[in-house]
Amino acid sequence: MPEPVTQTAVGIATVTAAAPTITMVTVAGVSLGLRPDVLVAGFAGALVAIVLLHSVPADGDTWQHLLRATARRIAVAFASSLTAGYLTPLTLLFASVPESLLLGGAFAVGAGAQAILRGVIDRLRPPPAPPAQPTGGHP
Repeated sequence: MPEPVTQTAVGIATVTAAAPTITMVTVAGVSLGLRPDVLVAGFAGALVAIVLLHSVPADGDTWQHLLRATARRIAVAFASSLTAGYLTPLTLLFASVPESLLLGGAFAVGAGAQAILRGVIDRLRPPPAPPAQPTGGHP
C-alpha cells in the first residue's frame, strides 16, 4: 500500500499539469471557442447589471409582466455571457492586456454588454424618425 504522502504529491502534480489546458465549450461535437470561466464571469457581470443597475426593469406587477421581465432578464444574461465570451479575449488581445485580467474584463463586458450593444446597434441603424405632423394648412 503506498504512503499517503506519495498519493498527495502525485495528486498535486496531476492538478498542476492539467492547469495549462484550456477547456472549450462544445455543442453537438462542435467547438464554439468559448471558455467556461469567461462565460461565467460574463454571466456574473450581466447579473450585476440586471440587479444593481436595474437594466431590465419590470413593466408592472401582474403575472404577465413578471413573466415578460423574467424572460427578458434571462435573454439579457444569456446574450451578455456570449458577448463576454467572444469579445473579451479579442478586446484584451488588441489592448495588449495580460491574461490575468481576462476574467475581470469578462465581468466588465458582461455588465456593460447590453448598453454598449444597444449604442452600437443604434449607431449602425438609427431609430426610425417619428411620422411627420400635419402643418394645419388648407389643402
